[in-house]
Amino acid sequence: MNLDRFNGPALSLFRMVIGLLFLCHGLSSLFGVLGGARGTGESLPVGQWPGWWAALIQAVCGTLVLVGLLTRPAALLASGSMAYAYFVVHQPDGLLPIHNNGELAALFCWAFALVVVLGPGSWALDSLIGRRRAGVATPAPAGRNSVPA
Repeated sequence: MNLDRFNGPALSLFRMVIGLLFLCHGLSSLFGVLGGARGTGESLPVGQWPGWWAALIQAVCGTLVLVGLLTRPAALLASGSMAYAYFVVHQPDGLLPIHNNGELAALFCWAFALVVVLGPGSWALDSLIGRRRAGVATPAPAGRNSVPA
């Protein structure tokens, strides 16, 4: 059985799940929903550095990655923000993610890096826009029954 035909849809589903999880992570810190910031049930103060800004990046980039719009730039920003979170927030508490509670930051960082490299998959607004642009930019070939202009 050739599983290659599932590459585009599988990548799309991976991207959507990662985007949704990142969006939920941001919404919890911004609005105190889904357990709130760090499980406190509360939101972070508006403009607080770096937590509130990280949550804003998570919500915006999570949404963009979820729907597949501006996917690669959004995933790059998300990956970079998680690398920053890992090295600045978690890594000083221990070298390995299992010791410094940085597993989530490391996983998000590498998952978004994968999306940057492989793209959004076939089920994405980026792909839809690309197909439409290609259809508009490329004139239809003249057929046998076409009338010359």
